[in-house]
Formats: sequence, C-alpha cells, structure tokens
Amino acid sequence: MLLCNNFKKLVSLFCLGLFVFSLTAQENEGWKPMFNGKDLKGWTTKIHHYETGDNFGDTFRAEDSIIKVRYDNYEGDFNNRFGHLYFDKPYSYYHLSMEYRFVGDLHPGAPVFTKLNSGVMFHSQDPRTMPKEQDWPISVEMQFLAGIEEGKERPTGNMCSPGTDIEYEGKVYDGHCLSSSSKTYYGDQWVKAEVIVLGDSLVKHIVNNKLVLQYTKPQIGGGVVNRFDPEIKQDGKLLSEGFIALQSEGQPIDFKNIKIKNLKGCTDPKAKNYRKYFIKSDPSSCIYE
Repeated sequence: MLLCNNFKKLVSLFCLGLFVFSLTAQENEGWKPMFNGKDLKGWTTKIHHYETGDNFGDTFRAEDSIIKVRYDNYEGDFNNRFGHLYFDKPYSYYHLSMEYRFVGDLHPGAPVFTKLNSGVMFHSQDPRTMPKEQDWPISVEMQFLAGIEEGKERPTGNMCSPGTDIEYEGKVYDGHCLSSSSKTYYGDQWVKAEVIVLGDSLVKHIVNNKLVLQYTKPQIGGGVVNRFDPEIKQDGKLLSEGFIALQSEGQPIDFKNIKIKNLKGCTDPKAKNYRKYFIKSDPSSCIYE
C-alpha cells in the first residue's frame, strides 16, 4: 500500500511539473527580441536639429548587450537635442517588454524636468515623416522616472502625450502626463517596464509585473509637439498602429532585454501559423498546407 501511495505521489508531482512547464511554455511563446545585442541594426535615429538617421554624437550605442544613451560626445550644452531610436517595424496589437536603469548625471543645459526621466514612445509617427526641426514625435509615451528626493513620491510608468490624446475613465484626458500607481524607484536599479497595446482601444502599463495604469482610445491631438508637418497631425484620428522608440532627453539611461510579442495574426486553428495568443485576427497572414 505504501509503495502504491508513493507511486501516486510521484505521478501527481510529474503531472504537476508537466502542467507548470506547459504554462511557462505558453507564457514564453511568441516573444521575439528587438535588439540583437551587438549593434543598432533594425533601428533608426531621429534627433532634434538633425536629419532622420543621423545618430549625432553616438547618442544611441550598443555595448555589453545593452542599448546605452550617452552624451559624452556632445560639445556645449544640450541645446534641446531630444532624440529617439525607432524600431523599423510598426505594430498595432502587441505586448512590449524591456528593462531600464538610469545612470550618470543630467547633461548640462538639459531641462530640469528631464532629470532621471526617459521613456518609450509607441503608436509613433514614422521618423521619416518628421521635419529636421520637429522636437518630439507625435506618439504616446510610457514615461520612466526615478526618485530624486528620499520620501518624495515620483512614480514611473506614467503616460505622456506629445501631439496626442487618450481617454481616461470615460473621457478625453485634458493633461499632458498622467501618473501611474507605481511605487518610486531610486538609484540605478533595473526596472522592468511593459506596455500592452490593443490597437486604438486599450493600453496597459505594467511595472515590475504590476498593472499601474490603463486607458483607451489613443488618438492624434493635444499640443507639446512643435514644427511638425500639418498633414501628419490630423487631430481626432484614432491611432491603431505606429512605431516604437526609445527616448533620449539629456539623462543617460540603459535599456536591455527589449522584446515584443505580436498579438495580431492568424486566428484560424486550421492554419499552420495559428497561435492561441493572437488577439487580433489577420486572415491575410494565414498559411495553409
């Protein structure tokens, strides 16, 4: 009887292990790295005052399997050289994940508000549609902040809206930035940041595996962006897709483990490339025998 009981326990543990392995495999399925760890192939820079593709001062650089933002090659003050590094493929329905940490000091002349401040832009306009003197891309931002004064709250994972609007709690939000419910992170620790974007409907911000903010209906509108092409800024137009970009605004920062899970694809179980995790159907992508 003891042998039978032990055997049953072993079988139960084995089955439990298979179940956990299956759940882990499903959770990991579909993730693709966006950064090869060696260079910036597949990414494009746009820095204020410079043409698209000009990575002035080697602002964005690939070192130690990290994308680093640095200003040691800048002469003089910052001069509002706000920059962004764009992944070359646009997305509409997806789950984006990365880790970031702030390092070093704010570059001289950078605005005070950019201290320990950066972010990732999404649903952004194509950088090739930005005039040389446009300062920010029309986009939505998941803003990253770190604490400056001990005991003074400064949450991260906030929403900012250069040239855009969002709806929050059923109405258009009338501010530029919307604070999340995250705690304050100090120093140069790595922080995990995720954003789930479902086209022009729902957006969720996640920090260290906790949901800290959600809102709906990202759309073109609002202010902040200057010297844009008026044909691009069509206020009221819902944003169903766009580019993803890492930000540079005077504060050195590191990014790593940048990956994405595309949630748009073939939802027909009969197709070879059907995946359970797809949320948005794309019949044109289906592949059959």
